[in-house]
Amino acid sequence: MKPSTLSTRLRRSALLQWLVPGTCGALAHSLLMYLKARLGWLPAFSPYERLQAALSTLSGSDVSQVVPWALSFVSGATVLGFLFARLYRFLPGTSGIVKGATFAVLAWALMNLLLFPAIGLGFFGLAAGLGAAASLFSLAMLLVYSTVAGVAYAMMQDRN
Repeated sequence: MKPSTLSTRLRRSALLQWLVPGTCGALAHSLLMYLKARLGWLPAFSPYERLQAALSTLSGSDVSQVVPWALSFVSGATVLGFLFARLYRFLPGTSGIVKGATFAVLAWALMNLLLFPAIGLGFFGLAAGLGAAASLFSLAMLLVYSTVAGVAYAMMQDRN
């Protein structure tokens, strides 16, 4: 095998190590958000609509409702997938589920302390007027993403 072919395969393999789990997590998260919208769960808690409004304000023009969904999916598949893969070995626990749950709690704290206030939902989503429900649902969102990503990541590690 040529050295360039080997290095290309190694890079591709490293890319797949975070892209596949991130995409699996993003798909699971998207399914949960679809169910939330379809079944009318917590209609006052609409993080994608708030993100859309914030992006419209920042850009000075209307932003399509597809943009927040796409941003969420792409960032989940790429940015969060990459971070998860980099942090996986440092997260406590021995299973992908436990490591994913730990990652979810860390991401939940950051999202509730930084992102939610930035898009008008206030700390822990309290500006949505739902008490703890918005914050707890955001934890569920991240648990779904991270545990699925954790299981997928662990399966890929076992495969290598």
